[in-house]
Amino acid sequence: MSEITLTKTGTGPARAASVGERLDRMPITPVHRRLTAVVGVGLLFDTFENNLSGTVSKVLQNDFAFGATTLKLVLASAFIGQFIGSLVLGRVADRYGRRRAFLINLALYSGFSLLGAFSPNATWLIVTRFLAGIGIGAEQSLSDIYLADVLPASKRGRYTAWAYTIAFCGVPAVGFAALWLVPQSPLGIDGWRWLFIAGSLGSAVVWILRRRLIESPRWLAAVGRNEEAERLVAAMEAEIPAASRTAPAAQHPAPPAEETVTGGSLTKSPAAAGPAPDKPRLSTVFTAPYRRRTVMLWLICVLSVVGYYGFGSLAPQILAAKGYGVVAGLGYTALSFLGYPIGSALSLPVIDRVERKVLVALSAGAMVLTGLGFAYAGSPPLLVLSGFGYTLASNVFANVSHVYLAEQYPTAIRAAASGLAYSLSKLSAAALPFVLLPVLESYGAGPLFGVIAAAMALLAATVLVLGERTTGESVDRPSS
Repeated sequence: MSEITLTKTGTGPARAASVGERLDRMPITPVHRRLTAVVGVGLLFDTFENNLSGTVSKVLQNDFAFGATTLKLVLASAFIGQFIGSLVLGRVADRYGRRRAFLINLALYSGFSLLGAFSPNATWLIVTRFLAGIGIGAEQSLSDIYLADVLPASKRGRYTAWAYTIAFCGVPAVGFAALWLVPQSPLGIDGWRWLFIAGSLGSAVVWILRRRLIESPRWLAAVGRNEEAERLVAAMEAEIPAASRTAPAAQHPAPPAEETVTGGSLTKSPAAAGPAPDKPRLSTVFTAPYRRRTVMLWLICVLSVVGYYGFGSLAPQILAAKGYGVVAGLGYTALSFLGYPIGSALSLPVIDRVERKVLVALSAGAMVLTGLGFAYAGSPPLLVLSGFGYTLASNVFANVSHVYLAEQYPTAIRAAASGLAYSLSKLSAAALPFVLLPVLESYGAGPLFGVIAAAMALLAATVLVLGERTTGESVDRPSS
């Protein structure tokens, strides 16, 4: 029977745990800051991509004379691709390494986003958006598990939030870039096409930066590449100022036990020398003690998309339904989108102080209130204020949710299990235009946000009832 060793402490085959412990007790080093910045800039293009089609949807509808069904396909195509990419590249990250998966995903996105810029018709646009989505689909899950792997436990939330604060600058960036470019045709090329080109070229630059990323030491140790893991951790420890160092890195307690995944179930066994661990089994997520976490995370991923992307993707359509023109709608959307990076920044001082699941529930509640305010706002100032409040609350929610998801599974299956959960969010996002647009068209903005509010209220209840405490805990913590 296949057995996967998930070691907890010690040296030799138990070295995986000592690597994790050393990473967890480090102070923040220049390496951590560099990795966070590179990951954050890559995520910026993920947020740029996820809001691109929705932001320019009315323009595309006019340029290509879209019918209702074609518009839904354009909005959904990237998310369907992201569903596939999240599934596939999560498995790649667990089998071949986090760094390699990072390089594959950005290369795919950059190439097909550039091709999408030169779409001659709706079919070409739908296909290229789908293929670009495959590339960018795993960006968030890969970023989350990579940062969970390398950051110290006490600073994991704060520095992941820093990465997303950088990332969410991409949302107002696409809003203001659309406001500037859409009415123009620089060099005779439609303004919306320049938005696709910008996403492609920018992500190509990030791909070059990511070639310098280190591999995750936790992952290296989990797959038996212990010497490489030791070298990387030692190099990180060498950057710690002398005054901040604790006991020498080589001194670790003897390993009392190690966790193993045997036949899909978690058991304990004495630490002993042996071969490198076998290939992980993703079916572990459906066994105790992970079954409850998996149910919770899947519900969070499906429901959160209704609130988060429901607003980002449909805001221009909502404003059009309220009678605002394309340019005015883009202006109000861009101002509302300023709440994304500001909300992300506001999460920095609280994300490691407030228990994650409580912060998820509180921010989801704030989204319910501000979303209903946006739906019933009768003037531009109220629209912008409530839209800003919604995006602000949604990015406190987004940051803590990303951290929380990456804390649920052991290193050996973390990327694939997280990617599986994320893939459901992409599938949910792909279904949104087909579910929410008919509600908007038939009943208006109020009932639309009523649906969104119900989804977020159910999400808050789910995480409070099923969620476990993770703030300040090691991602290698024993399972309960």
